[in-house]
Amino acid sequence: MTLSTFGSVGAVLATAHTAANLRQLRTPPTDPPVGTERVSVLLPVRDEAYRVTDCLRSLLAQQRVAELELLVLDDGSTDATAAVVRREAGADPRLRLLTGAPLPSGWLGKPHACAQLAAAATGTVLVFLDADVVLAPTAIAATVALLRTTGLDVLSPYPRQLANGPVPRLVQPLLQWSWLTFLPLRRAERSPRASLAAANGQLLAVDAAVYRAAGGHTAVRAEVLDDVALLRAVKRAGGRGGVVDGTAIATCRMYAGWADLREGYAKSLWSAFGSPAGAAAVLALLALLYVVPPVAALAALRHRRRRSAVVPALGYAAGVTGRVLAARRTGGRLLPDTLAHPASITMLAWLTGLSWARRRAGTLTWKGRAVA
Repeated sequence: MTLSTFGSVGAVLATAHTAANLRQLRTPPTDPPVGTERVSVLLPVRDEAYRVTDCLRSLLAQQRVAELELLVLDDGSTDATAAVVRREAGADPRLRLLTGAPLPSGWLGKPHACAQLAAAATGTVLVFLDADVVLAPTAIAATVALLRTTGLDVLSPYPRQLANGPVPRLVQPLLQWSWLTFLPLRRAERSPRASLAAANGQLLAVDAAVYRAAGGHTAVRAEVLDDVALLRAVKRAGGRGGVVDGTAIATCRMYAGWADLREGYAKSLWSAFGSPAGAAAVLALLALLYVVPPVAALAALRHRRRRSAVVPALGYAAGVTGRVLAARRTGGRLLPDTLAHPASITMLAWLTGLSWARRRAGTLTWKGRAVA
C-alpha cells in the first residue's frame, strides 16, 4: 500500500468519525428554563479596551438566570480597559470591577487572573469567559441548564469562530474540526486520560465545588493552555466534562488578522502536543491524511496517470468533506475555504514550528509578559 493510499483510507475513516461525532454532539437548549442557582461569570481582561464593549453588553443583557454575578478583573491593563468596564457597568449592581494583584513567580497571567476571580465569586456555578466572546441573550442560562442536565462537572460550549483574512480563514476552522474529527466525544467526557481532554476557555462552565476540590487555577498556574489543563485537573479529581456545540449561543473573533494570529498561535502551540516529538508525530499524521493524497493526485494527473489519481483524489475529497461537515454544524465558511484543507494543515505545521523555535529561544511573550 502506498503512502497516498494509506493516507486516503485514513482520511475516509477520520471523516466517518466526524459524522458519527456530529450525531452525538451535545447542544445547549434553545429555550432554557429560568435557573435557580447563583451563577458567577468571570471575565479577566488585559488591554481589551478595543473589544470588550460588545462582550460586556451581551453579559448585561443575559436572561433567565435567577442570580447573576458578573466579575471583571483588570489584570494590569495599560489602556482604557478599566474605564470602558466602568462605563458599561453604570449603576448595574450585578457587575463589579476588580483590580488584579501583581503576578507572582511561577504563575502565568491568565491562570492568575482566573484564580483571583474564582476566589471572589459566590456562585454555585463559575462561568469563565474571554473578552472577545459575544453571548446570545440566554447563553448563560442554556450553558448552566446543559451542565446540570448532563451531570457533567465541566462544560465548554465552543463558540462560533469568526475569521477575516486569508490566513485566519485557513487556520481558525481547524479548532472545531480537530476535536470533531479525532476526539471520541462521549468517551472523552468520562475518560480520565489526559489525551482525551478538550476544552475552550473562551466559554467554560464548571461546578464551583468541583472546581475548588480539583485545586482550581492554582493547579494549572503555569499552564499556557489552562482551559484543557483545568479539565484534566477536574478529571484527576474524579470529575467529568468536555466540549459541546456553542455555535448558537456565542461568537468569538480571536484575531483581527495575520499578525495577531501568528503571535497567538506561536504563544501556545508548543504546549499543545506535549513535546517536539509529539508535535512532529501529530503533524506527520495530519500531513499523511490531508496533504499527501492531493499532492499524489496532482502528480499522477500531471504525468497523465489518471487511474493512479483516483484513490488519492478520493482521499482529498474525504478531507474536504470532513471540513464541510464541521463547518455546516459550527457556522463556518464552506466554499472555497474547505477546499484549501491541505493548505490549512500546512499552515498549522508552520505555526507549530514557529512556536517551538520561539520556545527554545526563550522569546515567547503574550501581552507584554514572558511565557515561561
